[in-house]
Amino acid sequence: MKPFVAAFAFLVSQLAFGQAYPNKPIRIIVPYAAGGTSDILARQIGPKLSEAWGQPVVIENKTGANGNVGADFVAKSAPDGYTLLITDLGGLVISASVYPQLPFNPAQDFTPVVMVSYSPHVLAVHPSVPVKDVKELIAMAKANPDKLNFAISGIGGAPQLAGIEFAQRAGVKWTYIPYKGGSQAIQDTIGGQAQVLMNGMLATLPHVQSGKLKVLGVSKATRVPLLANVPTIAEQGVKGFESGTWQGMLMPAGTPPAVIAKLAAEVTRIIRSPEVRERLVSQGAEVYTMSPTEFASFFERERKNWASVVAQGGVKIE
Repeated sequence: MKPFVAAFAFLVSQLAFGQAYPNKPIRIIVPYAAGGTSDILARQIGPKLSEAWGQPVVIENKTGANGNVGADFVAKSAPDGYTLLITDLGGLVISASVYPQLPFNPAQDFTPVVMVSYSPHVLAVHPSVPVKDVKELIAMAKANPDKLNFAISGIGGAPQLAGIEFAQRAGVKWTYIPYKGGSQAIQDTIGGQAQVLMNGMLATLPHVQSGKLKVLGVSKATRVPLLANVPTIAEQGVKGFESGTWQGMLMPAGTPPAVIAKLAAEVTRIIRSPEVRERLVSQGAEVYTMSPTEFASFFERERKNWASVVAQGGVKIE
């Protein structure tokens, strides 16, 4: 009976912990600079979470190593539900394939909590680049191999992998210029230091709408209503090309299941609320929620899928 009693006592303690949670401030770690997709989402969710639970929710940007500095901080934090990570899942699942000596294990050191949204990548250029569509960009890149600077959110992140896959399919070469997040990549493309950009629509659309960037294509199977006149990249000859930014929330491995369930339910409610949903959709993101179990399965599938793309592209950080 002793093992049963111990297991029952553990279960009761976990449930009690979940009921009491939260009773102190919560930190949401964004592993990229302010203004990027992850940051925008964290600042949509944070105030609503604080309002619902009556506890302060602090957003902290911990940048570096394509999101790995912030991710490592969360991986090594106490598994008590008070330190959360909102990140581009592509960057996190790709890390294990790109960085040979990560200080954490993406597959083992996190507990997936909830999927938040999907934002297709948009392919955009500085307005001075003399092309009007994807076919003309490909022709220009072929005529000038490695001469076009391609701004990316960091080495080995989803935007670079999307750029590599595009280049492989189109038969072009560019020079990748890494930054500490999508917002900085956008700003330098606007400034003309880079000419080409593949980035999440949520963070990029306002600059397209203002005319600071020229959009050439959307990396989705079907056209996006907000850019109905812009053909998909696949429509323009790069058959089957799709890429985007999946955003999700994770906590350190070992976080009590009751806390995970409570947080997942509340964030799902917030994201699906008409106010937040309409705001995100108006900026080019799709609300895309999953249960913790579904999210964990998705996370593992993505890790395996991107590993093959990394291997083909030869991306590696020493």
